[in-house]
Amino acid sequence: MNKNIGELIKQKRTENKMTLKDISEATELSIGYLSQLERGLTSIAHDTLKKVAKALGVEMTYFMEQPKTKEKAVLRSYEREILRIEGSSIIEYAMTNMADRGEMLPKLVEILPQKEVEESLPYPHEGEEFVYVLEGILTLQIEEDICDLYPGDCAHYKSTRTHNWSNQTNKVVKFITINTPNLFQEAGEKL
Repeated sequence: MNKNIGELIKQKRTENKMTLKDISEATELSIGYLSQLERGLTSIAHDTLKKVAKALGVEMTYFMEQPKTKEKAVLRSYEREILRIEGSSIIEYAMTNMADRGEMLPKLVEILPQKEVEESLPYPHEGEEFVYVLEGILTLQIEEDICDLYPGDCAHYKSTRTHNWSNQTNKVVKFITINTPNLFQEAGEKL
């Protein structure tokens, strides 16, 4: 970290066309110390870094921010991460590279057929949910209402209403669901 801070100090100093002497005079730090700092050979205290930041005309956060990397917008089908496997019947795949930090969470969900249909209770959570059926018949329960959704059907509802989905058939059900806010981000879960 110190080497990174030193590199940032040198970069900003040269951008500002300042010498080590200029920084030394502004901060009352020795030229030798500043030289070692820029080469990552010594550490820097918080108060001292504040002085250097002021001399360079930057905020303290300049030294703390990580370089912004270009977000990868495209996710290939073979790159999808499995988010969760509940028992052996539900498999969820992230449909985004930002599953842990995006505002919404799009997922491809597969519910495998089961010999005996397990009853799971509907539950509420914050936000909204959108469901679009790709294959099979998805049974959707929202509060007391239960309906079957077929390929091409969709539903959009407030997630604060108790809800659940299931596969009541002997065929695989595949659908896309989008949650907002992103529940993985909210809970701070690691994927």
